Amino acid sequence: MTNYIRKYQVRGIPGYVNRISFDQTIVDYWSPVGGSDHLLLAHDGQNIFDRKKATFTYTWKLAQNAIRVAEEEGKIAPLIIGVFHSSSSVDPDGRVKDLTPEDAFREGVKAAMPTQLNVEQLHGNKYLEKIFNVIAPELIEETRSSVTPDATAMIGSSMGGLATLYSAIRFKERFHTALALSPHWPLGGDPLVDWMINKLPNQDHFRIWMSRGTKGLDASYKPFQDRADALMRKLGWDESSFRSKVYHRTAHNERSWASYVNEPLRFWLSN
Repeated sequence: MTNYIRKYQVRGIPGYVNRISFDQTIVDYWSPVGGSDHLLLAHDGQNIFDRKKATFTYTWKLAQNAIRVAEEEGKIAPLIIGVFHSSSSVDPDGRVKDLTPEDAFREGVKAAMPTQLNVEQLHGNKYLEKIFNVIAPELIEETRSSVTPDATAMIGSSMGGLATLYSAIRFKERFHTALALSPHWPLGGDPLVDWMINKLPNQDHFRIWMSRGTKGLDASYKPFQDRADALMRKLGWDESSFRSKVYHRTAHNERSWASYVNEPLRFWLSN
């Protein structure tokens, strides 16, 4: 059941951002008037539009950046859908359960952190199925948008970065660009890197962006991201379909991701 919650305005975004609930999954979304021919699906919807909901009251400024980049590329701004994770006071581990690549751990990858990860409690597959089979189709219709897989991207950071890459494995026929900022490889270490990269779709029909910072938690990602990059290139991914960037002096937070999110957006929208 879909329930309307509220609409609100954000500086730098024309019109209104709408908040609705899809059977307890909260979603914020924005569309240009008349709809769009591009779709951007974003994890951690709390951090996309509304700074009152955002971690440390700072958002990605995703829509503001997407609007600007789309205009520079001569395209209509995308329909942007931010899906909230399910962490709450009742279930503080909801985000981990939503965004963990479920099949990897069901097939034998061991959790390095958090060590209390209970595979039987994961529901990442249902979370993604809801996004692709319920949320996206309804909002595409609601906004009078018309999009193809080639014009659809998914974006996420940290655990959301992992969920974005995992979506490329499970739903490669539904979108063709994965933008994974600071993917949280330490969750499963090298075995998770190997499992994920080896299962990604064919590079002839897909584009992937990965990035990391050099400060704080992101500093610990270097050996895992280096391994992922090397494996991607060994599998034949080249510059036209794969980018991996290091942003020096950036950390593991929304302010850092907002500082360079225009670059993965351009990687997508310039295609």
